[in-house]
Amino acid sequence: MSGDLSLCAVIPVFNHSEWLSTIIDQFKRNDIAVIIVDDGSDASCRILIDALVEKNRCIRLERHEINQGKGAAIKTALRVALEQGFTHALQVDADGQHALDDISKFVTAMEKNPKSLIAGYPCYDDSIPRHRYYGRYASHIWVWINTLSCSIIDSMCGFRIYPLAQSVELISREKMGNRMDFDGEFIVRWFWTGQPIEQISTRVIYPPDGVSHFRLFSDNRLIAWMHTRLFFGMLLRLPRLLKRMWASQ
Repeated sequence: MSGDLSLCAVIPVFNHSEWLSTIIDQFKRNDIAVIIVDDGSDASCRILIDALVEKNRCIRLERHEINQGKGAAIKTALRVALEQGFTHALQVDADGQHALDDISKFVTAMEKNPKSLIAGYPCYDDSIPRHRYYGRYASHIWVWINTLSCSIIDSMCGFRIYPLAQSVELISREKMGNRMDFDGEFIVRWFWTGQPIEQISTRVIYPPDGVSHFRLFSDNRLIAWMHTRLFFGMLLRLPRLLKRMWASQ
C-alpha cells in the first residue's frame, strides 16, 4: 500500500455472533486494523465482542448502548477512523454475506483511485431470497431516476471503501438515514457531488446461519421515504445533473 494511504476496516455489529470471529481473522491475515461499532447488541454478543477485543490488538471498539441502526453505526465508525488518522475505511457487513477474498481487489482499486468511492456490486448465488432480489431492482430504478444516470450498478451493497476525509465531510453536511437506508442514500449523494465512483463485482451469499436484521416492511418504508427525499433533492440539482448527463453522451 502506498505510504500516504492507510486503510482500516469498519464493521457495524448488532447481535452478529456467528461470523464475527471469522471476519476478524480475515482482516488480521490482511494486516488491516478493525473498528467495530457494537450497535446495542445483547449480552451474549457483547461478551463475544469484548473477548475478541481482548484477544486482538488490531480492534478498536465503539459502542452504542441503544441500537441506532446500521447507518448510524457506519457514521460513527467513519468519524472514528478519520480521527485515528486513517485515509480510507473498508466497510463490510457482519452477517457473513461478503466474499472477503475480494478484499485485495478493493484495496488495489483504492490504491489506483484513492479519491474514488470503491463500491461493490453483488453477484448472487441461489441463496438470495427472491423478495430481496426483486426488491433491489425497484431501488435501482429510483437510483437511476435520482441521479439521471444508469452508472450506479448497485446502491445497496455494504462492501465498499470510503475516502474518509470526503466521506465524513459529506455525512456531516447532509442529513442521511441511520438504518438500512444509509448505503443507498450515501452513494447517491456522493454521485451528486461529482466525485468519482469505482465499482467492483463481488460475490454475495446468504448463509443459512447468517443473521439479517432487514425488516421487510419497516425498512422498505424507510427506503421508500429515502428515495422520495432524494427525488426532491434531484429536482433541486436538475440543471447541474442534466449538464453532466449531456456532457457524458
